[in-house]
Amino acid sequence: MPPEPPRPAALLWDWDNTLVDGWAAIQHGLNAAFRAFGLPEWDRETVLRNVRRSLRESFPEIFGAEWERARDIFYAGVRARHLEVLRPMPAAESAILAAAAVGLPQGVISNKQGPLLRAEAAHLGWAPHFRILLGAGDAAADKPDPAPFRLAFPALGIPLGPTIWYVGDTALDMQAARAAGCTAVLLGDAAHDGGVANIAPDLAFPDAAALAAWLREPPAR
Repeated sequence: MPPEPPRPAALLWDWDNTLVDGWAAIQHGLNAAFRAFGLPEWDRETVLRNVRRSLRESFPEIFGAEWERARDIFYAGVRARHLEVLRPMPAAESAILAAAAVGLPQGVISNKQGPLLRAEAAHLGWAPHFRILLGAGDAAADKPDPAPFRLAFPALGIPLGPTIWYVGDTALDMQAARAAGCTAVLLGDAAHDGGVANIAPDLAFPDAAALAAWLREPPAR
């Protein structure tokens, strides 16, 4: 890792498994679609290992020509449960508030469908902290393509570059950050993606509490 990545002028966040745990609803929706197509269901660990890309990229590979029918079944299942089971990740709100307290513009770029993402942010009372909330389908392509990042930076008021940190929990998040020219910041140990060394972020924090503490009092240079 570079020893001194640029200090952030703005933060962009991933959503699922970075700021929130909404996997129960995602698992419920996936398994509803799998049952409809006679496919084996996934347990939570399998969902965590395999859900990375947006639905419009992954579902055609799984369901073939009928992927749009599977999509509709999936979203019906997710919408039925997502607000009920949604939980903040530990210290996620503290990190958001710490960034707000030092005046950092914030946004979210997720591969969760845009309307679902924005409903969840509103449900948690977090929406006012974010200048923009972009989900799957909101840009011409989904992350790791840089298209959603290009939509985000005017709202942040900061040119895309390494002073924008993209904070996520997967190798795909780090890939997305680099494709957009942002600093790739990992939260957690990335055990579901082969570990920290395997995905080589620009900067890593063990959890959101550690990031919140850093934002409140960055180490002296």
